[in-house]
Amino acid sequence: MKDVKKAMPATPMLDQLEAGPWPSFVTGLKRLAQDESKPYAPMMKDLLGQLELSYKTRKGYWKGGTVGVIGYGGGVIPRFSEVSDQFPASSEFHTLRIMPPPGMHYTTDVLRKMCDVWEQFGSGLIALHGQSGDIMFQGCSTANVQPAFDAFNEMGFDMGGAGPALRTSMSCVGHARCEHSCYDEPRAHRTIINEFLDEMHRPAMPYKFKFKFSGCPNDCTNSIQRSDFAVIGMWRDDMKVDQKEVKAFIKSKGRSYVIDNIITRCPTKSLKLGDDDTLKVDNRNCVRCMHCINVMTKALSPGDERGVTILLGGKRTLKVGDLMGTVIVPFLPLKTDEDYETLVDIGRRTMEFFADNALEHERTGEMIERIGLVNLLEGIGLPLDPNMVSHPRTNPYVRMDEWDAAVAAYKESRKGSTGDHNNKGGKS
Repeated sequence: MKDVKKAMPATPMLDQLEAGPWPSFVTGLKRLAQDESKPYAPMMKDLLGQLELSYKTRKGYWKGGTVGVIGYGGGVIPRFSEVSDQFPASSEFHTLRIMPPPGMHYTTDVLRKMCDVWEQFGSGLIALHGQSGDIMFQGCSTANVQPAFDAFNEMGFDMGGAGPALRTSMSCVGHARCEHSCYDEPRAHRTIINEFLDEMHRPAMPYKFKFKFSGCPNDCTNSIQRSDFAVIGMWRDDMKVDQKEVKAFIKSKGRSYVIDNIITRCPTKSLKLGDDDTLKVDNRNCVRCMHCINVMTKALSPGDERGVTILLGGKRTLKVGDLMGTVIVPFLPLKTDEDYETLVDIGRRTMEFFADNALEHERTGEMIERIGLVNLLEGIGLPLDPNMVSHPRTNPYVRMDEWDAAVAAYKESRKGSTGDHNNKGGKS
């Protein structure tokens, strides 16, 4: 009997999403569904049919379940269809989260091999990258999950995080291509993940926990907003100024452009343009916002004494609204093996405290809001620092008669402390 090819479903509502001026994901799904030479074509046709049904009924038809690979407790996002009787080919549409390399550096050969694996075992649908940082291989049957992972593992890739566990980390392209980089981002990324790999593959936390690594305060990985433990490249000496390049920039753009777009946009008014077209920087009040450096890339650059600032508690909306990370270490150099050991130690103490004290389904930032920053710092063994203030005082009346004793006590408490976490070059 001659095989009958599965017909493309009618999708009038999805078709409307292709009518606008911008590229549509529907076009991509249709392209995969129409390629009859690929084994995933029937799956993608039924996927389009189910998606059209969801648009009509305004209801999602995916449910969870349990799917995994041998030896791992997470990394696979299970999706089973509640309307599998209507769309049997897409009755299982699981997603594999695969960890990308630090800085997301790939060769074209690796990317082609990944596509070959997913054409053989999956739907051909790949997202580079999900918000979690993972390579998202979307659409796989239960039977093909293990062989697909085995193929990726043979290439040197491991499963990413899922569930109440350490999640996949992200790092920016860093010093490989960016002149603003203040530390070795890939090394920090690999060091942390290799140390805590069990926490990723065997979920055992109250909720998810994320590390992210950005090479400078531009924060290209959105770590301050989206990670529990943000490692941001920072410098603590003076910003470097090339006055020759400053004058060349002014000659090219004009003084009014520099004043309107650089000088007046400094949030702390730390820049001053002289009559002789030289630029002066009040480094003590510079808050490292990067705006002037981003605009005058040849004239300005980060200082030479570079390291990282560590922040805790960033996340998107959950229980108490969006939260930005809170500084817990204003400056930590990352040059020697001992420096990286200090970073790992702070990460370990933070995750252990989170595991012991957070409520179920509570992120680190929400835990800090509930118990207070002082209790967190005491729990993970870090000293208080003025740079940790979340906002200035709103009460202008301050008692000063006990300040001298408080300063003396603080200095005494800092003697013999492990690591240099002071920001000696100004505010962070």
